[in-house]
Amino acid sequence: MFKRFDPTNDVSTSTQVKASVQRGIKSQISQSHPSLTEEILDELIPKKQPLIQYKIGPHLMLYCRHVAGDDGARGGDEPIFFQHRDGPILPTLKFVHKYPGVEFTNVRVDRGAIPFLLGGANVMCPGLTNEAAFFLVVAGAEMPPDSDEKPGLEKGDGVVIYAEGKEYPLAVGFMTMSSKDVRSKNKGTGIEVCHYLGDGLWSTDEIH
Repeated sequence: MFKRFDPTNDVSTSTQVKASVQRGIKSQISQSHPSLTEEILDELIPKKQPLIQYKIGPHLMLYCRHVAGDDGARGGDEPIFFQHRDGPILPTLKFVHKYPGVEFTNVRVDRGAIPFLLGGANVMCPGLTNEAAFFLVVAGAEMPPDSDEKPGLEKGDGVVIYAEGKEYPLAVGFMTMSSKDVRSKNKGTGIEVCHYLGDGLWSTDEIH
């Protein structure tokens, strides 16, 4: 999605998000990431600081917060979340790295998936269901547990993707099937990767 993203060429229009729309965006984010309380969201996206929406192509929106420049100079806009069509609103990796104490909904893939992930490949189910890894405390693959009533992750849920042995996440995407189906089928694509370490969005600090 952002493999060759270049803000100087790929951004078409920008508008300041209205307060009512901003509240709706925060509500969607909190539904996708229940650990993000209203207080945390107000710190991440301050009410008095404008939220800027950039349109990228026909179906992609990039949400940015304004960064003040030095000595009163006009600053740029820092990408913090994005949304494709009606999909989940996902955080940018740099934003997640900036707030390591904030717990976004996440999964962890096994070590073997790392080179594929860094190339922008989607996450296959076996990369999320390494059975031996479930017995390890830190290493290996991991997803939120399922219950009889509902899966830990539903199809379409947005996730931040960590990897075995890595402190910081490597990618962001959404579930193409529920975590229960990932575990039972254990084949095919489990997560569609939208943004990963080293892509064009990762290389973008600010948009001017």
